[in-house]
Amino acid sequence: MSWNPALEPQCPAAGRLDDIETLIIPRARDLGGFEVRRALPAPKRQMVGPFIFFDQMGPAEFLTGQGIDVRPHPHIGLGTVTYLYGGEFEHRDSLGTHQMIYPGEVNWMVAGNGVTHSERTSDTTRQRRSNLFGIQTWVALPEDQEEREASFEHHGQDALPLLEGEGKTLRLIIGRGWGERAPVSTFTDMFYADVVMQPGARLPLPVDHEDRGVYVTQGSVTVAGEVFEAGRMMVFRPGDAITLTAGERGARIMALGGETLNGPRHIWWNFVASSRDKIEAAKEAWAAGDWAHGRFRLPPGDDAEFIPLP
Repeated sequence: MSWNPALEPQCPAAGRLDDIETLIIPRARDLGGFEVRRALPAPKRQMVGPFIFFDQMGPAEFLTGQGIDVRPHPHIGLGTVTYLYGGEFEHRDSLGTHQMIYPGEVNWMVAGNGVTHSERTSDTTRQRRSNLFGIQTWVALPEDQEEREASFEHHGQDALPLLEGEGKTLRLIIGRGWGERAPVSTFTDMFYADVVMQPGARLPLPVDHEDRGVYVTQGSVTVAGEVFEAGRMMVFRPGDAITLTAGERGARIMALGGETLNGPRHIWWNFVASSRDKIEAAKEAWAAGDWAHGRFRLPPGDDAEFIPLP
């Protein structure tokens, strides 16, 4: 989930192949019966374009009465992108947002100078067996947007560009690519797309983005004769013409990338910033717990508990 249980997240097993700049094999992490696979940040690759954090959530199955409960927690200096393949959950934040999210939709929460949010399985969903499967990413903000006011956008399936043909379906979630542009507000040039490919289908990646990567969620893809199974992220060299071919079981991938930022970012717990001083200030503000007058507020309707500073 968008809560990061590690203070300074590490992701092992990055290696090199001739046809890719970096290969990342995420490590699975159990968050109390709920599995997360984290691909970014990795030891040899902090970001792909502005994407600094990449988690596969699930797939998970919940019995009646069960679900996820990510208590209110803070963010600064980033935007969270939530996209589901299956299931649903409830988002609340300190802006007053109360939003369910379902498969094929996007939640885009920009933290800026500070926001607090929670993610839970709703009471209605808990009345039956349920599931959850999706991807959450963080997008690091450019320096001139790190102190902006927080904001939230939700866009349904019908609002996101959908391209179909030649054995593949591509939904553009954020940014621009393949001749389309998503309606989500952005601060740097980027692309992020959910692609479902039938066996043998081919997908060229945009050549006009500085950074480009692919995460294989299901099935497998072939790139220049190399086969990559589910649970692999490949980052490609800038400017190379890259075409993916789906394996015999087909594939589902997330394609991501865009313009690189002006330098690396510091990341600690749920905070991202261009300077350590900004992170220290956020730590002090959250530890102070002054919800009425301080930098952070708790979400209306979910203010009885929170995740304390580690």
